Amino acid sequence: MLERVIEGAAVRLVQGDLTRQAGLDAIVNAANEDLVAGGGVCGAIFRAAGVELPAACAAVVASRGRLKAGEAALTTAGALELGGIIHAVGPRWGGGVRGENIQLEAAWRSALEVAAEAGLRRVGFPSISTGIFAFPVDRAAQIALATVGQWLKANPGRLDEVRVVLFTAEDLQVYAHALTDVARTQLGE
Repeated sequence: MLERVIEGAAVRLVQGDLTRQAGLDAIVNAANEDLVAGGGVCGAIFRAAGVELPAACAAVVASRGRLKAGEAALTTAGALELGGIIHAVGPRWGGGVRGENIQLEAAWRSALEVAAEAGLRRVGFPSISTGIFAFPVDRAAQIALATVGQWLKANPGRLDEVRVVLFTAEDLQVYAHALTDVARTQLGE
């Protein structure tokens, strides 16, 4: 596990299964616009959460409409022993010319805001948009961790932990490099 502390909040990087992380209040689903079960981490979350999650997601879409890239919403966690699941819609990669960087930053920021507003102080994230949405992992890691660092500095005391759970050792290594960059540029380490 790799860790940095920013404004009293631990930013941790771990390799593993997001649905099996202990000690979290919420996890973030790398969601699609309709908040329906998908592949990758989204599918794993829906399977682990069980039958309650599709109905909870359908209720959000019925009240708000489809979410756009950069938006996030909170639902119950179903069978998972969590305070909730935050569904953050990341962008589909289109070569970097359709505002994908800004949309990914907004997805992370929105998820952090939703967590803080709901009093969910320990939140686990996947690598949003880097699976089926094909966002390059190295670029996503830099955006994600810079956004987390900026948000924590602007919102001291609102979260205790942001844990980024990477499925592969390769992704963990990419995120570790990005965390070192963020620590150097934002924290002066």
